[in-house]
Amino acid sequence: MKRLFLFLSVMLFMAPVVMAAVADTMFITPFERSHGKQTATYLEAFDFYKQLRDSFPTIVIGDVGPTDIGYPLRYVSYSADANFDKDAIKKEGRIVILINNDIHPGEPDGVDASMMLLRDAATGKIDVPKNIVLVVIPMYNIGGALNRNSYSRANQDGPESYGFRGNSRNLDLNRDFIKCDAAETVGLEELFAKINPDIFIDNHVSDGADYQHTMTLLASQHDKLGGEAGAYMYNTFTPLLYKDMKERGYDMVPYVNDFSSTPDSGWRAFYESPRFSSGYASLFQTLAYVPETHMLKPFKDRVTATYTLMESFIKVASEHANEIKDVRGRDAAAVINKKEFALDWKVDTTRCDSVLFKGYQAGYKPSEVSGMPRLYYDHNKPFTKNVPFYDHFVPSKTVTAPRAYIIPKTWVSVISILRANGVHIARFKHDTTITVTAYHIDNYETIQHPYEKHYLHKNVQVTPGKIIMRFMEGDYILWVNQPANRYIVETLEPTAPDAFFAWNFFDGILQQKEGYSAYVFEDVAAKLLKKDPALKKELEEKKKNDPDFAKDGAAQLDFVYHHSPYFEPEYLRYPVYRLE
Repeated sequence: MKRLFLFLSVMLFMAPVVMAAVADTMFITPFERSHGKQTATYLEAFDFYKQLRDSFPTIVIGDVGPTDIGYPLRYVSYSADANFDKDAIKKEGRIVILINNDIHPGEPDGVDASMMLLRDAATGKIDVPKNIVLVVIPMYNIGGALNRNSYSRANQDGPESYGFRGNSRNLDLNRDFIKCDAAETVGLEELFAKINPDIFIDNHVSDGADYQHTMTLLASQHDKLGGEAGAYMYNTFTPLLYKDMKERGYDMVPYVNDFSSTPDSGWRAFYESPRFSSGYASLFQTLAYVPETHMLKPFKDRVTATYTLMESFIKVASEHANEIKDVRGRDAAAVINKKEFALDWKVDTTRCDSVLFKGYQAGYKPSEVSGMPRLYYDHNKPFTKNVPFYDHFVPSKTVTAPRAYIIPKTWVSVISILRANGVHIARFKHDTTITVTAYHIDNYETIQHPYEKHYLHKNVQVTPGKIIMRFMEGDYILWVNQPANRYIVETLEPTAPDAFFAWNFFDGILQQKEGYSAYVFEDVAAKLLKKDPALKKELEEKKKNDPDFAKDGAAQLDFVYHHSPYFEPEYLRYPVYRLE
């Protein structure tokens, strides 16, 4: 009996070890099975996660929403107490780290690193503290992941096969975070609004120059993130990541944003507007990062580096959880009452940081293709030196927020995206006539070729004016006193570079619908000028100051038409109104 008791005691004591050993043999990823040459397919990844969920209560799989390819978008979460609830975690004071993989399926390093990370967390091989919740999107761009090939990443060292950058509708999902053309974007933004992640990680692989570093890191631009969170990210959290990674054997460097020349003289930080994942996350006071492993390093080394960086994020975030919560909380409270918002930014060329860069000497030699000089990097001539990194930005355009924005109920596509992002929207309970500010679109430029399915508008110029408007029962009103204020302002102000207006949501107002027959309107215009001395004076002044206009009878008639009651007010009037 004593021997049986001793045997059972030993077995009970060793149970976690035995479970871990069994798990190590059960949950082998395709990456590990192939000795770092292959990345998991969509089916392999989700079969792996289903088995993991069935074996460990700390692993939860949940639905995010539909995708353009028809497969459901899912998340996989890990929390040490097996108590993951999208609606409850925000109240528990834990740090939520949202990890996104395969936004570009030709860059799959995060897919395999995350599979091993969650397995090792569940089996106890690594310690994920109780104050950390991991929420992982295993494969965000499922359509691209299913479109496997071995050639679309021409400059990349492995894996043997991988997915394609575009989704099933050939959209680059890392340009979709404002326009939301893809179903998966809407789902991810709804998840983002529900869990309010403290840290967002979007795993990528870089393209561009050659250098010694395996891991580069794009941190969301700290001035643009702003507030206490931006300062904390720049001064504390990001340096701690670099320090921890160095102790783990990785000398990181900021994302090498240099494609037209060699980086040995330094470079500017990447400006990630809200169309990009990290720029979008910044609108909600989230510390956002885009790890960019170096394309020319072997796939095995890149995945290992990605795994290590996620471990580093967990460690640093856990140790500084209270600080992260505090700065984000204060910024979230401040944005509710914030009045001035930056709409666009430019690099501050008067300030720079110093980065220790490990590169290779660049040179030129005759091309075997064209015979012309071509760039190459000489691996026999490595160097290490400090280079300037321009990571300070200043606002180039600002706006004062109104009390509220009013949107007529006809613009349903805009309303649906706002709702997906957690914006609180009220409705008029009855027809209402009030004074509002309306923007007139004075001028804009449109790109000549489509960009991600859109002909983007840029350099938009507007003139605000007070008008009395009648709004109908059911029209929408968005009070600018809520946590999503920054998102609201940067999408609804038409001069913002990634505003809904820029992405063609309101293009119907840019076409005049009615006109006139000149020979008929000549008599009408003459009567108008007799009745309206002020209009006649304005016409004469323009003729006096503009010789070409004075010689152009058609232009003068059109001038009268545009200043008459016959001209349609909807033309070039931006249909989102400001309640001041």
